[in-house]
Amino acid sequence: METIIPIEKTNPTSLERAKRTGLWLKIILTIIVTGISILMILPFLWMISTSFKINGEVFNYPIDWIPNTWHFENYKKVWAGTDPFYLFYWNSVKITGITVAGNLFTSAMAGYAFAKIRFKGRNFLFLLYLSTMMIPGQVLLVPRFILFDQMKLINTHYALILPGLFTVFGTFLMRQFFSSLPNELLEAGRVDGAGYWRTFWQICLPLTKPAIVTLLILSFTWHWNDYENPLILLRDKDLFTIPIGLNSYVEEFGTNYVLMMAASVSALVPLLIVVIVCQKWFVEGIASSGLKG
Repeated sequence: METIIPIEKTNPTSLERAKRTGLWLKIILTIIVTGISILMILPFLWMISTSFKINGEVFNYPIDWIPNTWHFENYKKVWAGTDPFYLFYWNSVKITGITVAGNLFTSAMAGYAFAKIRFKGRNFLFLLYLSTMMIPGQVLLVPRFILFDQMKLINTHYALILPGLFTVFGTFLMRQFFSSLPNELLEAGRVDGAGYWRTFWQICLPLTKPAIVTLLILSFTWHWNDYENPLILLRDKDLFTIPIGLNSYVEEFGTNYVLMMAASVSALVPLLIVVIVCQKWFVEGIASSGLKG
């Protein structure tokens, strides 16, 4: 005789309880994340609101999130005032644009070399290069200042552009992404007679858009907001970048907060544009470059 094994039936009540528990957990988590997001965005909303006020309304309590009167002339004073904010803006655009372009190019080539070109001591050189990330940037300020002083580059934009053309992190990021590409692509290129440069430029580089965009956003954000290096290496006001130029609104008898906030809002626009346009590839690049938690 065949033995009939009874099949245990799942209690529908327990399933419903599990679904309800999961639903409530999602709702609670959503509320928490939403609350944290609001707390993080409040300073930006205050900055935008303050840029349309007068100084006497800045520290009103409770906070007037919507100004009683919108003073659009604050932006006019920033861009057409006595302080050359337009020049600070142009200096930041020039320095950041050149530095980011050079950084993308050198990091892509170095990452490709460390990932796909076999040469003696490749792994040792990469680890040695990567170990320099442990050196705090502040430690290099004095040697860098002495070096640039000997090269007559102090108080020039070259002192800010040249060090930014080569970054350890950029090389690491690109190397991680190039390592994920199958070697069959390179072998197919060699069969067609492609050398290292053609393989890099026509085969591998077009496939690294997510990594390139990720590095672009991170590098652009860093150099656009850099305060320490321009503060030490620049002296003439006509050479100042936006972070240093904002000090122009700190006056002898106080700070002109409304103009400073208007200038800060103007400085935030390029960052928002870059992040919004490149967000899709940025997420993909982080997920596929070995940087996941």
